[in-house]
Amino acid sequence: MMIRASLILPALLLTAGTIAAPMMASSPALAADDVSAEKVAETYAALLQSDYVYPETGERYAAALRAGIAAGRYVSLTGEALGQAIDRDVNAVSPDGHLRLRVPETAAANGAVAGGAASTPRPPKVPVEQAGWIAPGIAFVRFNVFPMDADVTAQAAKFMADHADAKAIIFDIRTHNGGGLDQMDVIFPWLFDQETRLVTMATRASVDARGGSPIAGLPSMRRAEGDAGMVTREHWATPNTDVRLRDAKVYVLTSGASASAAEHFALAMKHTRRGTLVGAPTAGANHFGRGEELGGGYRAFIPVGRTFDPVTGKDWERNGVQPDITVTPAEALVRVLTDLGVAPGEAKRLSDAHMPSWPMERRRPRPGR
Repeated sequence: MMIRASLILPALLLTAGTIAAPMMASSPALAADDVSAEKVAETYAALLQSDYVYPETGERYAAALRAGIAAGRYVSLTGEALGQAIDRDVNAVSPDGHLRLRVPETAAANGAVAGGAASTPRPPKVPVEQAGWIAPGIAFVRFNVFPMDADVTAQAAKFMADHADAKAIIFDIRTHNGGGLDQMDVIFPWLFDQETRLVTMATRASVDARGGSPIAGLPSMRRAEGDAGMVTREHWATPNTDVRLRDAKVYVLTSGASASAAEHFALAMKHTRRGTLVGAPTAGANHFGRGEELGGGYRAFIPVGRTFDPVTGKDWERNGVQPDITVTPAEALVRVLTDLGVAPGEAKRLSDAHMPSWPMERRRPRPGR
């Protein structure tokens, strides 16, 4: 969600790109050689130490990076090589689905060419794709990201209003890599017949006290009792006055690429039993936070909180949100359509016509990780 709603993951840090730079601080990036590698590592260490969602783990991350500085592991490195070295040291302490150093764009591009044959870059992801009627009475929409963008929020709201007579809605998040709450908060009011607690979110108290929580002040978030050292809020759905979708069936298509805010959406549907998840376990990138500049064009996403099931207290870090019906992501839409009464041949044809163009799998780690 950006600073107001920067929930969750700057997808630029998880994949080749979806949410663009607004997830990061807006100050212009410096040239890569303006700041030493050791300064980048120390700035990262300090932020993890002061702000990481689990203080003890943040201390361990900082100690590992400072040990790397003392050992001279970073001093001669730049670009992707520096990113790989820092990522390796951080993840050796405790893997986190959001921790990945973002290197300067020029360095990343040069590293890609140096590492092998250059590939044609994909165009930026479109946040909303193929919204409409996929079959009589069945609405379909693919979200690739939940950005803090009023136009996208308006698209989501219009989709719900335009398809309020649907007997079933299919939300495709198989290539959804993160974002915030804005679009969720115009979708959920259509789907529930009473006020419903969706998920619980806890932010490190020291970050919240400095005004650094990405979820503070959102109307759908309510303060609640929680663990010491954390500020706990619950995400609630408040019904609107239109009752037409109250009994509609809801399906959510998932994959290993469904990350962060997509997983928030999936858990909300699963926990409340309002939707059926069909596909593969999600990516396992739970922690929400905000982007920070480290200097020299290097950036990082600092996780400051976690989202979890309010009943079990469990989140989805590393394990992902588990589907209710497990099939390969490519087969998920066929399964849903046939369950809804569409003939198998027609379901396959429609699935092929609505197949995402982006990968439906977890991000591959950098070489050396």
